[in-house]
Amino acid sequence: MISVIASIYVKDGQLDKFIKIFKSNMPAVLGEEGCIEYIPTVDIPTGLPPQKLNKRVVTIIEKWRSVEDLTAHLSSVHMLEYKEKTKDIVEYIEIKVLKEV
Repeated sequence: MISVIASIYVKDGQLDKFIKIFKSNMPAVLGEEGCIEYIPTVDIPTGLPPQKLNKRVVTIIEKWRSVEDLTAHLSSVHMLEYKEKTKDIVEYIEIKVLKEV
């Protein structure tokens, strides 16, 4: 199993629109072969000193059975459609692909 942390930086004023598009795509992703977990999250203020809040970032927490399943996910028809719908509202994306040690 692998974990993915994807940080999606959304353009100013576009967060609600992005989340709506993202959530409409979730059922298709959750139905994919090898998808274990796929959860969108946003920062909440906690007062913890090392925390850096960013109101324009949606962090996706994902778990996949394998890198091959993740690769298939990224090239699926619904993900290509999602990328097209969000291309003008996403500034950039950072991704970490992790394995447990």
